[in-house]
Amino acid sequence: MSEEILINVTPRETRVAMVENGALTEVFIERATRLGLVGNIYKGKVSRVLPGMQAAFVDIGLERTAFLHASDILHSHGNNGNGPSNGKTTEDISRLLYQGQIVTVQVVKDPLGSKGARLTTQLSIAARYLVLMPEVDHIGISQKIETEEERQRLKDLVSSLAAEFQPSGYIVRTVAEGASDAELTADMRFLHKLWTEIQERIRNEPPGSLIHEELRLVMRTMRDQVGSGVDIEKIRIDSRENYEKVVKFAGKFIPELTSKIEYYPGERPIFDLYNIEDEIQKALNRKVELKSGGYLIIDQTEAMTTIDVNTGAFVGHRNLEETIFKTNLEATQAIVRQLRLRNLGGIIIIDFIDMLHPEHRNQVMAALEKNLMLDRAKSHICEVSDLGLVEMTRKRTRESLGHMLCEPCPTCDGRGLIKTAETVCYEIFREIIREARQYNVQKYLVLASQEVVDLLLDEESTSVAELEEFIGRPINFQVETMYTQEQFDVVLM
Repeated sequence: MSEEILINVTPRETRVAMVENGALTEVFIERATRLGLVGNIYKGKVSRVLPGMQAAFVDIGLERTAFLHASDILHSHGNNGNGPSNGKTTEDISRLLYQGQIVTVQVVKDPLGSKGARLTTQLSIAARYLVLMPEVDHIGISQKIETEEERQRLKDLVSSLAAEFQPSGYIVRTVAEGASDAELTADMRFLHKLWTEIQERIRNEPPGSLIHEELRLVMRTMRDQVGSGVDIEKIRIDSRENYEKVVKFAGKFIPELTSKIEYYPGERPIFDLYNIEDEIQKALNRKVELKSGGYLIIDQTEAMTTIDVNTGAFVGHRNLEETIFKTNLEATQAIVRQLRLRNLGGIIIIDFIDMLHPEHRNQVMAALEKNLMLDRAKSHICEVSDLGLVEMTRKRTRESLGHMLCEPCPTCDGRGLIKTAETVCYEIFREIIREARQYNVQKYLVLASQEVVDLLLDEESTSVAELEEFIGRPINFQVETMYTQEQFDVVLM
């Protein structure tokens, strides 16, 4: 699989597009007003402990307090650092934390909607080949490194090198496959020096301080997205300043990529090279067309995302079962692409078209799992439910594309629907009757949108006349061009 990375930089926004085999698969956006927090380390202060939720709220200097669950607290934080650092705890939160306690925490999930950032006390610092976990004495190897000989070589190598430094845990990243002793040693020295600086800041900075800031989007992309198993053809950047920074960064940490980094000075916007702007616009729509004529309907809610597969105009060549099977099979690839492109996370429910043959169902599930292997985000597929729904989860660490680029419609308040003009007319009739029973006035003036007033004066004119006779008062109407279809006011005169 070949991959090209396009980086578009403007003064207030940076966008990174991952293009695989000519098709956009992922897009990352970072704005100066909303910088991502994942990976940042803070010196926080516990502001509230909630035993019923097994969680605590921690003030880390942000607008909203952050959320720390008991399962994300290391043992060492519950016993003043004297116990074994062997992973997360299941102890009662009230035994681990108290109000006013100073804790060092790291953001694992950005604030999403009305929720604050999610925290952990298990700190980790990433470099090119290794991830340092200072408070955990364990060495883990990426599951994507499949060769047992290579896994053992890396584990032995990291174990021997780690002896030079203080006891710490490491995760060996996928890109470390085939890495030399010198490369891993350089990574380890860099991480050790950085951790020493972080410890110094933890001792000296006041609560609510940012101790360590994660790399910004462009550099983070170079470190995290570029890995073994993917053939990077080109990395194009349309900013001379950022191009020079990336070349310098690559020369130090990823020298094999230096020759593939290009400065793009073209007059045509860099995102127009693969129609990326159009693809981003399409990713904001509910409906996703399939090449066969079928389509997906994707609805994102607060609790979950639902994906409905439909045959649409696809009629197949043999029979209905074949049509359904081919549509579902094609949908698996489109679904995974949309999950990555839209960055949909949390609970995801997929409603494939019902298939009669068990073999077809097995093939569709196998295709879904195969396509998910290309996704960098962790996911888990549950068994097909009794209703024929595929339930899965996908790790979410940042806001989805839709939440980042859009906001709820002020007219429908995010419902996706508005009341019909007829419904609003009847609401106006009920409001007038309610007012007539409470107040003795000369006449009524109704302020409403053009569509509602037109309906009142045309199709509902007989109803208006009957109402005027019932209340014994005249009713006048006035169009308010700034009103939405649902808005109206009844003025007493």
